[in-house]
This record gives sequence, structure tokens and C-alpha cells, in this order.
Amino acid sequence: MELLGKPIDDQVVTDRVVALAARYEKAGSAVIQLLNMVGGQAEDLLNRLPEGLRANLDQGTEQALRLAMKTAEKSRGVIGDQPGWLTTVMSTALGAAGGFGGLPSALAELPVTTTVLLHGIQSAAVEHGFDPSEPGVQFDCVQVFAAAGPLAKDDGADLAFLSTRIMVSGAAMQALIARVAPRLAVVLGQKLAAQTVPVLGAVAGAATNYAYASYYREMAHVHFGLRRLAVEADLDHEELVGLMRARISGAS
Repeated sequence: MELLGKPIDDQVVTDRVVALAARYEKAGSAVIQLLNMVGGQAEDLLNRLPEGLRANLDQGTEQALRLAMKTAEKSRGVIGDQPGWLTTVMSTALGAAGGFGGLPSALAELPVTTTVLLHGIQSAAVEHGFDPSEPGVQFDCVQVFAAAGPLAKDDGADLAFLSTRIMVSGAAMQALIARVAPRLAVVLGQKLAAQTVPVLGAVAGAATNYAYASYYREMAHVHFGLRRLAVEADLDHEELVGLMRARISGAS
């Protein structure tokens, strides 16, 4: 296999895996570490939410994700693919607006933020040469949300989500959304908890949305970067995931 007329040798593959590993590690940036210190443990944040809301968080997140899937694809036809920094700006502004009025406005903002995040993931897919209108790419875009999330410590899930690949069908997509929703619900629940204090919640909402947009954008670049490298180098995707896992483990 050739890239720009030159064969992809082992060194090129290694260099690109190293670069993707760096993006993966960038996802755990200083702003996310700051949010971890300020916000405490995930369980502590979630306990700040009303019991009734916590009980329905999974279902609400699944509905928001399904709506985001429909809305993000339609919006791409209108506004096109936006650069990563613009997604971050939009997400940050939404978080501030949602947190300004406390929990009620944060709940209203949640589906919109989910759509913006998904649009950013789709734009990353386009940067790596994939078409988000294709079912397989749509599947991968939702898969990015399976990463542990910016307020969670890496429990292996961040790398595990890279490996999942099944035959894509309508039923498979619905099953994926149902499987991803509980993990994403924890992430979004933390965000809601940080926004529960009116006015002060605007700062927390802006900070969490900034972290989320940055985190999922980096994860999307890692995900689709590995997919593209597997195609161009004619290598097994699982093998590349293994190389990146070894790189990250060796660097830690």
C-alpha cells in the first residue's frame, strides 16, 4: 500500500502510531485534571443530582444520543464540517448558558451539547477521509462516546472502545446506542451536577463543556486515525491498537 506515492514502511507506521498515542494522552489535559480536583470523584458529583433524575439519567441520555444522531447529520448538510476549535467554542458557550439557570436550563441544554459534540466527532472523521453518512462511520462516531469521559480516570475503557467492530445494521446501531448510553450518562450526569448552582454553574458548565469538546475530539482523531492507518498500511486494526496500547503503557 502506498501513501502519496511512497510505500508505508514500518517506521512510518510507528511514527503515526506514536503521534496518535500522543493525541490520546493529550485528552487527559491540565483542564481535565483541574476539573477532577475541583469536582471530586464521579460518584460524589452524581450524588448531587436529585434522586429522580439520577434514576432516569440512562434513559434520558439514550434519547439525547438518538436525537443527536438525527440532528447532527442534518446539520452537516446545512453548516458543513467545522474546525475543531469552533466546536469547542460552541460547546463552551452552550455550557455557560446551560449552567446560568442551574439544573433546569442545564437539562434543556444537554441534548444540544450532545449534538454539537457528535458533530465535532463527525468532522474529525471527515478529516481522516471518512464519510459520516455511511452506516459504518456513523457506528464509529457513536463508538467514540464509549470512551470513559473527561472526568473519569482511565479504567481501560478508553482503549477498549477502539477495538470494537461488528457487522453494522440498524439493529446493531440501536444496540450500540443502548450500550453506550449508560457510560455517557455518567459523563453527562457529572456535567449536570457541576451546573446545579445558578450563575456559578455557568462557569462550571463552560469549563466542563470545554473539556468534553476537547476530549472527544482527541478521541475521535485517535479512533479514525487508526482506522485510516489500517487501510493505508494494509494492517490489521487490532494490531495497530495493540501497538498504541504498548506505546502508552511503555511511556507511563
